[in-house]
Amino acid sequence: MAVLLVMYPGGAEDSLCKQGQECGYRLLRGKVGSMDSAKIFAAVETAAKKEGLIDQRYREEHALYHSVLEAYSGMCRGQDGLGAILRSAGLLFSIVRGKRLSDKGDDGEWISVALYGNMGAPIKGYEHEVLGLGMNPI
Repeated sequence: MAVLLVMYPGGAEDSLCKQGQECGYRLLRGKVGSMDSAKIFAAVETAAKKEGLIDQRYREEHALYHSVLEAYSGMCRGQDGLGAILRSAGLLFSIVRGKRLSDKGDDGEWISVALYGNMGAPIKGYEHEVLGLGMNPI
């Protein structure tokens, strides 16, 4: 659900959000661009807290952090780092919270983060598409 939501074209994500909510998920989509990885992490965490997807409890913040870290690592192809090596990223992000499988037993709530967009040298035309996904139990 997180990957679909982040890759849906602008405006068309409303129908997917409605479908996800009917399955019991809480969803959020946003955007961030930066040469500083800390700003990407902060943007996702701030949005999650502002929209009530996580609260101040350590386990919720920790699950979100590791989901962002996994998505970021996948997006960077294991070579974590942006500004220090002159790379920038323009990203859409999605956060999905709910059961891991909507129609299966209860294994608790999970949180997923997907990052999708462009990364490359901070020069127009030198970027490429990237996608990362992270998913952790709360």
